[in-house]
Amino acid sequence: MLQGKKIVLGITGSIAAYKSCLIIRQLIKKGAEVQVVITPAGKEFITPITLSALTSKPVISEFFSQRDGTWHSHVDLGLWADAMLIAPATAATIGKMANGIADNMLITTYLSMKAPVFVAPAMDLDMYAHPSTQQNLKTLQSYGNHIIESGTGFLASKLEGKGRMEEPENIVASLESYFAGSCSMKGKKVLITAGPTYEKIDPVRFIGNYSSGKMGFALAEECARRGAQVELVCGPVSASMQAAHPGVHRIDVESAKEMHEACLSFFPSMDAAILCAAVADFAPETVAERKIKRTGDDMLIRLKPNPDIAASLGQIKEKHQTLVGFALETHDEEAHAQDKMKRKNFDFIVLNSLNDEGAGFRTDTNKISIISQAGKEDFPLKSKQEVAKDIVDRLNL
Repeated sequence: MLQGKKIVLGITGSIAAYKSCLIIRQLIKKGAEVQVVITPAGKEFITPITLSALTSKPVISEFFSQRDGTWHSHVDLGLWADAMLIAPATAATIGKMANGIADNMLITTYLSMKAPVFVAPAMDLDMYAHPSTQQNLKTLQSYGNHIIESGTGFLASKLEGKGRMEEPENIVASLESYFAGSCSMKGKKVLITAGPTYEKIDPVRFIGNYSSGKMGFALAEECARRGAQVELVCGPVSASMQAAHPGVHRIDVESAKEMHEACLSFFPSMDAAILCAAVADFAPETVAERKIKRTGDDMLIRLKPNPDIAASLGQIKEKHQTLVGFALETHDEEAHAQDKMKRKNFDFIVLNSLNDEGAGFRTDTNKISIISQAGKEDFPLKSKQEVAKDIVDRLNL
């Protein structure tokens, strides 16, 4: 799966840097082309001469290669690569990546990278377990980076063995698994909705909800990673929310009406749709042209129902199409989800409850159940990237 792949290998100042030689050998053995980018601290642990001998390429460390103005283009590297692997990745480098501190060639290359990025942390357990490191790792994952850690699972409750860099063969296997999965949905088209909708009251006020869009973006990235062409219809989300994969085409909307129109336009040509957005059920009956001033002790806002996106798509769904819905509930969760699945003509529905800690809006994790005609399957609390994999596995496209 790595034959012909172009890999940028970032090496940082860790005692585990010697293992990068083993990673290079395995990548090249499997047919990959490797370009090393090393930090100044990394050169204290392993020499560029050794790395260059293994890759048959000059090692890149500084911005300028000579005193004649010749320089290394991090932008070109970002366009050249099929993947970037940072192994070992120290706590300092992870912190710089999470916060955009571009003070060396490796970080500028990372910030310019168009391909998926894999990060193999390497540090002692106390540094790994520190809240700042954990937050930086979560931030990197929220950006769509892939964290390759020793032990089992991302941010697992048991930290034994954590922090130590994963073994080279397992790191290379993670890249192989990624590229193997990138073909499973090749040629398929998937519509995904994400985020909230805003329903205007006046030019400065709106009715909305707490949806961050993280789950929808994770689903879009996972479908694109498997080779699908994704149409991501996105409500208002934070400016930091970006779809890194080039297979994701983002369409920004604001209101439920705009999202409804976009979905009706795209759905007939899709193989599947995953309706993850938290769409407002109602909108103000009238929208004031000017900011409403406070003139009394109360104010009445009359609401009208918004168009039902799920029901509209369920009515026009063809036999070859798969339609997936979401249900966020606070009580009688399963009964409400079962009813919604039948009414909207979903093939299956993803249920999560606000009663479950770590699930729902504005979190980096989710705890779901998938309900279909075949029954119900419960999943433990996971990162939203891992949850996306569980959901996409069920599409069977």
